[in-house]
Amino acid sequence: MTVMASTSARTDTCASAPKAHPRPEGRDRYTISEVVAFTGLTAHTLRWYERIGLMPHVDRSNTGQRRFTNRDLDWLAFVGKLRLTGMPVADMVRYAELLREGEHTFEERQELLEATRRDVKTRIAELQDTLAVLDFKIDFYAGARAASERP
Repeated sequence: MTVMASTSARTDTCASAPKAHPRPEGRDRYTISEVVAFTGLTAHTLRWYERIGLMPHVDRSNTGQRRFTNRDLDWLAFVGKLRLTGMPVADMVRYAELLREGEHTFEERQELLEATRRDVKTRIAELQDTLAVLDFKIDFYAGARAASERP
């Protein structure tokens, strides 16, 4: 996520989020099926995100079809990263609500992200410990096999 400064205010954007699929140059309107292809999310998940408030208001065409923007795709990439952290959906929705409320929520948003970061660092440490145990066992079996193969 990138925090960009503008002349009027600092805004919270996800413009630097990596994109799973390249987007067509010069386009900023996508159907739900195109967003499914770009993100790997299902249409059901996209509609659910919108219903629970995780997705900001999505514009509609004159026929009622959802029209997603590049900004929506950036947001979905960020939400995907939050999902990978294990952040509960309720916290993601809270973050989205805080974002919509404006600048006066910077501190609360930062605290929410810092708590998530602490959780991720704890899980990384646990995984590193688990990896060390696996490496020990793999080395043990490799050594035992090599010993049994000696004449």
